[in-house]
Amino acid sequence: MNRKGRILIGIMLGLLGSQIGYGQSTAGALFLLIAPGARAGGMGEAQVAVADDAYASYWNPAGMAFQTGYELSGMHVKWLPGLADDMTYDFLAYRQNLKNIGSIGGHIIYLDAGTQTRTDSQGNVEGTFSTYFAAGALSYSALLTQTSSIGLNAKILYQHLSDRATGTEQGNPWSTDFGFDVAYLKRDAANGWYDFAALLTNIGPKVSFIDENQADPMPTTLKLGINLHLVNQTHNKLNIVYDISKLAVASYPAMDWDGDGWVGGYNEDGLGDFINGEPAATKGYDYSQTGDLEAAHTDPWYIALVTSWLDDWYLGGDWDVNGDRRIGGYDEDGNATFIGSDSLPNGVTYGDPAYGKYDHEGNLEVGNKEDRTFNRELESLVHNVGAEYWYNDLFAIRGGLYYDKLGSIFSPTFGFGLRFGNFGFDFGYTSAKADTDPLNNTMRYSLSYKF
Repeated sequence: MNRKGRILIGIMLGLLGSQIGYGQSTAGALFLLIAPGARAGGMGEAQVAVADDAYASYWNPAGMAFQTGYELSGMHVKWLPGLADDMTYDFLAYRQNLKNIGSIGGHIIYLDAGTQTRTDSQGNVEGTFSTYFAAGALSYSALLTQTSSIGLNAKILYQHLSDRATGTEQGNPWSTDFGFDVAYLKRDAANGWYDFAALLTNIGPKVSFIDENQADPMPTTLKLGINLHLVNQTHNKLNIVYDISKLAVASYPAMDWDGDGWVGGYNEDGLGDFINGEPAATKGYDYSQTGDLEAAHTDPWYIALVTSWLDDWYLGGDWDVNGDRRIGGYDEDGNATFIGSDSLPNGVTYGDPAYGKYDHEGNLEVGNKEDRTFNRELESLVHNVGAEYWYNDLFAIRGGLYYDKLGSIFSPTFGFGLRFGNFGFDFGYTSAKADTDPLNNTMRYSLSYKF
């Protein structure tokens, strides 16, 4: 893969997910987080509590239970136009009501990341290859009461990074995986003033390519939404929508959990493996004396539902910033103060006042766990706000805002919608700072047909 290909794929995927902890990549299959639909694109991507069309199979399958008839919707868009001219995103959704059974539907996603030029380590061209991602989902929804419903998605996904591994890599640079969504929707709460929704999406096993030991968790995400009906007249309707979401992935960098100044050195049974007082780089000896995994890792999704609210501040120990498995041992200027160095005061060990708190680049390591607070969990939340005004159910004007503090994204959106009989057309536009958000100037177009 050439430099352009690595940059495009890296940016495309990296900007779709949050960063948990200290810059650790947290999830795979991030293309599943791309928001489909021009309607959503014009409303700051706030749709979880709306879910009243075929796009409900993605945003909240529980919303299909309140719909009647049949609907087919689709979208085609040039993806990240400011970064590449050959990346496209396609989405196709369908839903229908089955009397006395519920509603069924589904959607198909296809992201074409374009054609890349393959080069060897000397820069010689070896040909080209294509990178693409695809997913399909089957949806089911049923009413619990006249005003509440549940929904389920079962999905399968395929990721094709390249047609073969590079260099000495073993394994395949493509992956087939599966996942699930679970959703709830409450319509017309408080005498019709608002709708409330909850969605847990992309539940499933880890995603791996070349090395199973470096598998990434699915981008499991918890979303909550509310849809306020400020105006609900025959010819005029105005709704304000707000979604809040969090990536339910607990990710830990290499940390000293037991406070002995080292990352690892023991196996799960507490047996140590040290050479000259330092942990040996032996496979399986990545644990603390008390059995905690100190090497970089993530929790399974069913545990991460809880620990994803704790991993950025409460769980873990001091972070090994430079990856040498030693916590601290240097002063702010990068001078070594640990055992074996010429500058070591006699008898100084980890924890002594003379023991350096920094790594060799001047990053604080000893005590950096004290800098982590619950506020970091709040900063990882993504906020979506949207407004939609309908006149006579024929014409809609929309606006919204996408806000991700940790990702430094602040993106206003706007759009409109038209309905002609059974046909629908929607347009959405994202305006953002070009140097921080690659979705700047992204335009989405959607078509729908009800029958």
